[in-house]
Amino acid sequence: MIGTFVNEGISFLAEGVPAATIEHASSKAGYPAPVLQLTDELNMELMVKIRKATLEALEAEGSTIPVAHPAFDVIDKMIEAGRPGRLRGAGFYEYVDGKRVGLWSELPTLFGAKVPAANADPATVPLTDLVERMLFVEAIETVKCLDEGVLETVSDANIGSIFGIGFPAWTGGVLQYINGYQTPGSDETTGPAGFVARARELAATYGERFEPPASLVAKAEAGETYSDEQVAVTA
Repeated sequence: MIGTFVNEGISFLAEGVPAATIEHASSKAGYPAPVLQLTDELNMELMVKIRKATLEALEAEGSTIPVAHPAFDVIDKMIEAGRPGRLRGAGFYEYVDGKRVGLWSELPTLFGAKVPAANADPATVPLTDLVERMLFVEAIETVKCLDEGVLETVSDANIGSIFGIGFPAWTGGVLQYINGYQTPGSDETTGPAGFVARARELAATYGERFEPPASLVAKAEAGETYSDEQVAVTA
């Protein structure tokens, strides 16, 4: 789940979004640490090792190989530039004596070309889209984890997402975020139905990773929300 958030934030650079705007968007979303800062702490070399191991495992079991995430090119370029993260003293941020002193000044040069994400115009991407893309990819991945039995209860998902991986606490947890979702520009809670509609909008603009899972669509059409009582009945 956290990988989907990190990759989404990193991919904004490939679209020509300024690094400072990316950090502002992730802070505005309510994440404990801005996404590029967090990436430096996690270390991009480790991310590449995890990516390769995942692909090898998928190939070994004959599973479908997913489309490469746009963040991968950004990560590869940063490693080629000798900037894999704080551990090496150089990442998206500059470091002096191990202390973070500011965003790397050459980021606009390395990622200045604006490559639109699907139908998006990076020059006019609303801040709301940046904020929601990070929240939505984690929420969608959570639904998949629930569908696959990786998560067994709604409360586990909500509590674990806040205390375990830093999902914004104001949401009440990742599945509660879907339950209480408010469509941008509306003061009313539109819940799963509104979330599904918005997810489809994001998918049309930014890619299929935002397509809502079938179980979420069914829940929205039934007018239901995520609760442990419903999970227990389904099980």
